[in-house]
Amino acid sequence: MPVFTFTGKNAAGEKVSGERVAENKQVLKAALARERISDSTIKEKGKEFVMPTFGSGKVATKDIAIFFRQFSVMIDAGLPLVQCLEILAANQENPAFQKALTGVRQTVEGGATLSNAMRGYPKIFDDLTTNMIEAGETGGILDIILQRLSAYVEKAVKLRSAVKSALIYPVSVISIAVLIVGALLKFVVPIFANLFTGLGVALPAPTRFVMGLSRFVSNFWWVVFAVVIALVVGVKQVRKHPKGRYVWDNMMLHLPVFGMVLRKIAVARFTRTLGTLITSGVPILEGLSITARTSGNAVLEQALMKVRKAIEEGRTIVDPLKECGVFPNMVTQMIGVGEATGAMDAMLQKIADFYEDEVDSATKDMLTLLEPVMISFLGVAVGGIVISLYMPLFSMIAKLAG
Repeated sequence: MPVFTFTGKNAAGEKVSGERVAENKQVLKAALARERISDSTIKEKGKEFVMPTFGSGKVATKDIAIFFRQFSVMIDAGLPLVQCLEILAANQENPAFQKALTGVRQTVEGGATLSNAMRGYPKIFDDLTTNMIEAGETGGILDIILQRLSAYVEKAVKLRSAVKSALIYPVSVISIAVLIVGALLKFVVPIFANLFTGLGVALPAPTRFVMGLSRFVSNFWWVVFAVVIALVVGVKQVRKHPKGRYVWDNMMLHLPVFGMVLRKIAVARFTRTLGTLITSGVPILEGLSITARTSGNAVLEQALMKVRKAIEEGRTIVDPLKECGVFPNMVTQMIGVGEATGAMDAMLQKIADFYEDEVDSATKDMLTLLEPVMISFLGVAVGGIVISLYMPLFSMIAKLAG
């Protein structure tokens, strides 16, 4: 049999690699999935073939939430698992999602569990989903787990929508301001520049500055786009490196106003994810690993992995949470009460509800604060250019009147 090399991530998020003997790549892929090794890249020794990643198509989070809701209703009604997957796949409008569900059905028909079948499509079904499904299969409460998954994804969609809505206004105002200023510098200022050159009048410093800026925009407009593209690419490259991603995420959390909103979002996601996992029967150590990997923030991820390590050493969850400096005192105190009373899952869900409402309030407050700032920025930018262009005319009128 051929020998394969593989690399991937285990349940703790650690990178693993090695060599295995298997009949083919599909057999090895299934074996790795059973061992909870995800995102695996497989190569046959002596060949440069890479195992393709399943589920690479884009599937909207909302579609996944609807899928889990429909799936739970069908399971609760007593329909066989394979039949549920067949019906749901047939009714899917997204080709990528339809293909993935068909593949899951075929794998389940071949004797695999639903969780292992879903692990073959990590772009659609993440670690949180597959671990909760596995817990539901083990405990015989798959319908309940699917309902919780649906509620979790729906709340995640709502939280993301709130953040996007908060960003639409400032981004729109800044974009309009840039377009207006660019149009003035490109088309209007040159007309005044030709007029002043013909008159031979002395120009004040603000007017000279605006005219110089106009010449730069007219001749080197591509530099502006190059700088913007370079910044975007640079940030992406920095975030690809673990240390760079940590520095960037830490900086974002400490931004004025916006950083506070990001902190509340991080707390809401952490408590909702961990609470959902613990409620579904996932062990707390594994739940912390999954929560860390799906947090979307390197600072929070590192903090949660330290918490996990501390719990492995026999400590309670409260002390390491306090030490990491990411979570507010109220959050750690409530988690401590939940741990002491044996109701930490319920306490985490209550904290998540509270902080999701806090995110809504914080985004509204941020918009209220940003609105006058944005309007002032637009007024100063446009008004400053207009006033600087009319200053020489005012000087000429004053001289003629004198």
